[in-house]
Amino acid sequence: MGRGRTEIKRIENPTQRQSTFYKRRDGLFKKARELSILCDADLLLLLFSSSGKLYHFHAPSVPSVKDFIERYEMATNTKIWKDYHLERDAEIEKVQNLCELMEKELRFMKVDDREHYTLPTLDMLEHNLEAAISKVRSEKERKMGGEINFLENMVRDKQEERFGLSEKLAQVQTLKNMGGGSTSFSHGLDLKLGFN
Repeated sequence: MGRGRTEIKRIENPTQRQSTFYKRRDGLFKKARELSILCDADLLLLLFSSSGKLYHFHAPSVPSVKDFIERYEMATNTKIWKDYHLERDAEIEKVQNLCELMEKELRFMKVDDREHYTLPTLDMLEHNLEAAISKVRSEKERKMGGEINFLENMVRDKQEERFGLSEKLAQVQTLKNMGGGSTSFSHGLDLKLGFN
């Protein structure tokens, strides 16, 4: 009795999905190995998991993945490796240009007595320094304003606390003058003061 057809759709349960991936990957690699042996075929199988991990299989007659891709490039007149190297070289050149620009800016920030600067260069340097000083000053003022606000709030809180304590002390002394050394407030708080 054979198995029924299963609908091909994404497996929602991650554990089942991973288990199915490994089983089917192993089956696919087994079929590729059998095909390469039975038919003496050169083949390369590249597989990326959903997490981005690479799995690959190449026939024993293929020395390496790189050699196989070079054979593919010759057969199809495409340049996979060359395109990759061109992109990488362009990225390297972009980063080198950025480094040179930053080094140039850094040299402008350090005025060297041995260098001979033109007037426009010195004007630009002065403008850059003034802009940097302006940014530093505004940040400093912002930080100081925040500190001042914090300290003002703290002083206000302490003054309110002192005022509240002064009122309580005045009430206690008034009650003490009226009746004795131990004072009981209407809300049940019993205060004993160290006054003689």
